[in-house]
Amino acid sequence: MKNLILIGFMGAGKTTIGKLFSKEKGRKFVDTDERIVREQGKSIPELFDERGEGYFRDLETELLKKMLMDTKGAVISVGGGMPVRKENRELLRMLGCVIYLSATKETILSRVRGDGSRPMLNGEDLEARVIRLLQEREILYKKAAHVEVRTDGRSVYQVMQVVDQETRKWL
Repeated sequence: MKNLILIGFMGAGKTTIGKLFSKEKGRKFVDTDERIVREQGKSIPELFDERGEGYFRDLETELLKKMLMDTKGAVISVGGGMPVRKENRELLRMLGCVIYLSATKETILSRVRGDGSRPMLNGEDLEARVIRLLQEREILYKKAAHVEVRTDGRSVYQVMQVVDQETRKWL
């Protein structure tokens, strides 16, 4: 059974959809950020502060390589920046069916405002940061994905239904 990989911007619904979808389908759920935190014994903000973004991105790449060997039939939620690296996009597509959960900046802002656990949103004006990162990443998400599913204005269950329909031919 192939893996189903959820990619997209912070707040797009990857973890929420992933957990519920895996439960409904009787599949294992894997959150790559949680796995990195567990393996490193440090939070993502700590890893960014102590070692920098490059180190964290290296951890993501190494994790994908491991997952090619040890993860089958799972629903996988990945960090929002993981598909930025070309190598990671290739590894993700090898790992399974990649679904890009997309959302507008307004939807994302409403979901991430006040969430201090996202180091990529620290610093400048939140809206400006989201706009800039979305512009940088959207094309890369589309390159990595087999399927795109919009989450704006849809309930979690509506998104799950679309994901299920769109992925049947891939799984």
